[in-house]
Amino acid sequence: MADLAAQIDHLWDLRAELSPADGDAASTVREAVGLLDSGQARVAEIGAEGQIVVHQWLKRAILLLFRVSAMETIESAPFEYVDKLPLKHDLAAAGVRVVPGASARWGSYLEPGVVMMPSYVNIGARVGSGTMVDTWATVGSCAQIGRDVHLSGGVGIGGVLEPPQAAPVVIEDEALIGSRCMITQGARVGRGAVLGEGCVLNPGIPVIDAETGKELSRGHVPDWSVGIMASRAREFPGGTFGLPCILIIRRLTEGQRHDSAQLNDMLREHGVAI
Repeated sequence: MADLAAQIDHLWDLRAELSPADGDAASTVREAVGLLDSGQARVAEIGAEGQIVVHQWLKRAILLLFRVSAMETIESAPFEYVDKLPLKHDLAAAGVRVVPGASARWGSYLEPGVVMMPSYVNIGARVGSGTMVDTWATVGSCAQIGRDVHLSGGVGIGGVLEPPQAAPVVIEDEALIGSRCMITQGARVGRGAVLGEGCVLNPGIPVIDAETGKELSRGHVPDWSVGIMASRAREFPGGTFGLPCILIIRRLTEGQRHDSAQLNDMLREHGVAI
């Protein structure tokens, strides 16, 4: 991939001059994005020391794809789309279940065993095996969703395409994201973590331990923890206002499978649910 990466970086330097008429450039760019579509490459991954490693050249390839692609009408009866990129196809052969009303853009990757209810997965995103993308959930560009994750109804996973070096949203394996949660701007949910419905998480949102009051992080929910939406008081010249935070109310046993009924009982004690 090193040669292809170098070619993409060269085209990136020339991006202002590119258009759909540049066939050789388009071929190179589509080869790179094809690696994302087939799962042979990914925009980002978790490094050996737990940090997010971003493969910037692949994000550049996605951005270049829009420059070298022309608008076209795409028919998938009874629907008609007008876009620069096609949808994914051959999903049955890929072992993916896609309910009518769901769509995934070419350049995303769905591992075998993914279930998509009427929902959407954007280019550059990767969704792991056994994960359910539930009704009206959206997985934004370049988001990395782990295996055996449940994105509940209406969850919004934000896309992070620009700048190319920016880390995308990462949801690690076995996480459970409650209905109508919004996770954006490169925020991260750790392995096995649970977020109650309606949580908003981005790199500016504090994550606080309910037992100690200590701020654990900004925009990163720890592994095997249960978080709910809360607020904390802050003084401003105009008065005291509550600013949003994620409150960690429970620690789960590592590796413990989530029991939705028990989790809902736990969350209802705090006035929320999955």
